[in-house]
Amino acid sequence: MGSDYTISSNEMKALEMNAEYFGISPLQMMENAGNAVAREIVKRFTSENTRVTVLVGTGGNGGDGLVAARHLSALGYVVKIILVGRESNIVLESVKKNWEAIQFMVESVEILRAYDSTLISKIDCEIAVDALLGTGIKGSLKPPMLQAVQAFNEAQCFKVAVDVPSGLHPDTGNVVGECVIADLTITFHRIKTGLLKAKKYVGDLIVADIGLPREIETRVGPGDAFLINKPRLRESHKGDHGRLLIIGGNEIYSGAPMLSALAALRVGVDLAYVATPRQTAHDIASISPNFITIKLGDEHLTPADMITLEPFIKKVDAVVLGPGLGLHGETIEAVKKIVEVIEKVKVPLLLDADGLKAFSECKHRVDTPLVLTPHAGEYKILMGESLPEDYRKRVKAIVRAAREVNGVILLKGPIDIITDGKRVKVNEIIHNPGMTVGGTGDVLSGIVGGLLSQGIDAFRASTAGVFINGAAGDFVAQEKGYHMLPTDIIEWIPKVMDEPMSHITVRRF
Repeated sequence: MGSDYTISSNEMKALEMNAEYFGISPLQMMENAGNAVAREIVKRFTSENTRVTVLVGTGGNGGDGLVAARHLSALGYVVKIILVGRESNIVLESVKKNWEAIQFMVESVEILRAYDSTLISKIDCEIAVDALLGTGIKGSLKPPMLQAVQAFNEAQCFKVAVDVPSGLHPDTGNVVGECVIADLTITFHRIKTGLLKAKKYVGDLIVADIGLPREIETRVGPGDAFLINKPRLRESHKGDHGRLLIIGGNEIYSGAPMLSALAALRVGVDLAYVATPRQTAHDIASISPNFITIKLGDEHLTPADMITLEPFIKKVDAVVLGPGLGLHGETIEAVKKIVEVIEKVKVPLLLDADGLKAFSECKHRVDTPLVLTPHAGEYKILMGESLPEDYRKRVKAIVRAAREVNGVILLKGPIDIITDGKRVKVNEIIHNPGMTVGGTGDVLSGIVGGLLSQGIDAFRASTAGVFINGAAGDFVAQEKGYHMLPTDIIEWIPKVMDEPMSHITVRRF
């Protein structure tokens, strides 16, 4: 299988979060995984007098092992379970349920609780199953896990690893210290990247289905927000988490760039610069001290403003261009020059609203990370053609357009469609009618732009941004009904980012 079939451990966790969000419970996935392990063993060994020892940890991998043990016992195998760790350390509900189920199997399963390394002895059986850690490794193994892996490797039997051999880093294939050496590894849904680099430890490799439909790969959900969360180190300094420049606003639309800037700050950006005409900049500065205003010309953006803008473009980590910008002839010329400078310094760029319309005058393959956020009307102006009504044809058209401009297109509508010309994701359910209020698109631009400034890939920033914006809007609707303001949405951004699965309580099908 090619590298396209691989998946990182975080990406797999995100898929499982999205699967739960769309109604496939962790208990179902665990049942399917453990059953798949049992089926692979049944293919290779008869049950008659066949002894199976299953070493289980206290996490999700251990839960898979418990399910496998239950199925194998039901099929007539002689099963022994060794729990490596304390029962009190089992915190996942799905693992607790399967541990409870095993407790009643006193006649068909032998259970040993090995909470200390001295309780781990020689393994004597025909088949040993490693369900200790899977993708849950963090550094080198510690007792009693270390002794469990050593005993597993010393056993004279056929050895099976569940998902990933314990001790092997699932993404790099690296091993620090001890690692299970398996004859067979049964991984789930897709190959974990590191498995292809560690044949010595993996043995034969099987990819087992755990019931995740194809749609899970292409739907926006809380897993998309999980993937963009980065730890903030205690020794961080101002600017380490992104500097974003927002260029927009005119004598009429002063609020749009301010909403984008506020949203970006709530995403976690350290510094938000708002470049806007002089009087608008004074108005914005008087409303909020949270961002830095850059004062341009008197009424609208002009090419003369490049003298002021260029130093800031060179010092920031991303640019949002367009909210409330206006379409004066000089403004369109200025947009062309801004894009040229951005391409030279390779700063990620998000084009929204009037920025999109101005870009349509000089549309080309952009040589820097790019996100375009049109609705259907803006798409027609940008690409010179209307979108098909048929959903599949619409997706194909947007994919072609993304390839043409060499960027990500985030099409806003009843069904949001996000594509970089290769990957495609859609958002069908994270919407509510209250979000037709003006300014929600500016909030979305600020969210995505803020993520771009923190080094997030353009496609991933766009899918996460769609979820964060929509989920925050749903929390507002739950709290206030559809009488919402865009600033209400901004206040819910931290909740969605910190606890993306919390939206499962307010989602609408």
